[in-house]
Amino acid sequence: MRLQKQQQHDYAKTLYTSENLTQKEIATRVKVTEKTVSRWIEKGEWKKLRKSMLITKQHQISQLYDQLEFLNLKITERDYKVAEAKEADVISKITSAIQKLEVETSIGQIVEVARDFIDFVREIDLEEAKKITNHFDLFIQSKMK
Repeated sequence: MRLQKQQQHDYAKTLYTSENLTQKEIATRVKVTEKTVSRWIEKGEWKKLRKSMLITKQHQISQLYDQLEFLNLKITERDYKVAEAKEADVISKITSAIQKLEVETSIGQIVEVARDFIDFVREIDLEEAKKITNHFDLFIQSKMK
């Protein structure tokens, strides 16, 4: 099963931000060249993203919900209880960001559990761990469709 370019990009991004893999390892797992991974990292500023991942996604989602609550309270406290154009735009952007984070979190959680399980199996049976890694890669790719 071959991934589409956008799926390869997204999967590489997930691996880069959630695992401590080399560019070569990512390229191998995503089935692109190292040069492609390097270009994606540079163009997408994934190094900054990796650093921002130190703040948990759940914390980021919580902050976005706080912002929504603040806006909604501001709207309900005035006589005209409908969002103005700028407020509606901000609400739309915040809800979109929440949805994106929630989807990415689920993929990130899958990757994290997979990594922990593969590390566990690796100590018992290296060859089996390699097989499981391939199976998890396929599973994660299927979740990204």
